[in-house]
Amino acid sequence: MTRYAKPSIRPAAPYFSSGPTKKRPGWSPAALDDACISRSHRSKPAKQKINNAMTLARDILGLPDTYRIGIVPGSDTGAVEMTMWSMLGARRVEVLAWESFGKDWLQDAVNQLRIDPITHVVPYGQLPDLEAIDFANDVLFTWNGTASGVKVPDGDWIPDDRAGLIIADATSACFAMELPWNKLDAVTFSFQKSLGGEGGHGVLILSPRAVERLETHVPNWPIPKLFRLTAKGMLNEGIFGEMTINTPSMLAVEDVVDALNWAKSIGGLPALIARSEASLDIVKEWEKTTPFFSFLAKEPATISNTSITLAITDPWFVELNDTEKAEVALQLTKRLENEGVALDAASYRDAPPGIRIWAGPTVETDDIAALLPWLDWAYAEVAQQRSVSAQS
Repeated sequence: MTRYAKPSIRPAAPYFSSGPTKKRPGWSPAALDDACISRSHRSKPAKQKINNAMTLARDILGLPDTYRIGIVPGSDTGAVEMTMWSMLGARRVEVLAWESFGKDWLQDAVNQLRIDPITHVVPYGQLPDLEAIDFANDVLFTWNGTASGVKVPDGDWIPDDRAGLIIADATSACFAMELPWNKLDAVTFSFQKSLGGEGGHGVLILSPRAVERLETHVPNWPIPKLFRLTAKGMLNEGIFGEMTINTPSMLAVEDVVDALNWAKSIGGLPALIARSEASLDIVKEWEKTTPFFSFLAKEPATISNTSITLAITDPWFVELNDTEKAEVALQLTKRLENEGVALDAASYRDAPPGIRIWAGPTVETDDIAALLPWLDWAYAEVAQQRSVSAQS
């Protein structure tokens, strides 16, 4: 194993976690000084803060005027679950799963709602056959696989004249990728992803078709209070205005407003996407030359620009058994953390052992560029150490 010189340049910020992600550049706790704390979340100032957050998000995302957007409990998971529990069951459902979170939604559809969905499941690194979907059915999928680094390349595969609803978990896509809103009916995300917000709250976006489903379909199962989107058979419009289903953290809301104002100040969605894509471009150039790593995504068009996931493809590593591979990957991430150059950069627990680098809009491209030589150095050090230990 060739030894690598220890890099001399370190990332200025070693924060590459895929959620909660790095705060926006220049953030400090002072950004929360204007938070509406010690007040009821139903007070006029608090409701104005909530409305401001949703208005900013609507404007930056470019939502159609007819689409609703509102804060809901339970982060992105809560938003996806309330969508499933409230909307599914009216027609057949097709679930696409190519990583951990898609598989979670599939398991809930099967084991909790018991709706016997049509399944499209493929291994990490791949996408299901998008041409095999019957859009007479409802379709549920993750736009960007946070745990796999594999995204759908666009929305061209979704027809405009679909009969079913399109439900997209877009938590690591919103604010970093173009989303074709006319193709989507229920979209969920959490501010703890692309904008580095605090966890705990999710966001739900509904098209008019999704609202119609809510107001005409009564599921066969009881709906918990935290999942209820209607009252007396009509959409609870308050959730998509200044109200919330339960008590939100006004500190988290203030943090959202701060992140959205930053996004607006740098040029909105085009600037956010450009920052993330620039980081991916740096990784792509490095990936061509590194002898140790490759993108987990098999097709170039499906490589995520946010949750960049790298498989270890060094021939020595490939020959190890699964336990040994996991140990090498663990030692690699520990070495990066001990050097203070990358925190929380391990692959998702269910994914193949490797590295996952968050490269959303709040991460500086210079920090991504500074990190990459450390990946080669750290891997070579770990592999050399294990090789010497094996020979002794």
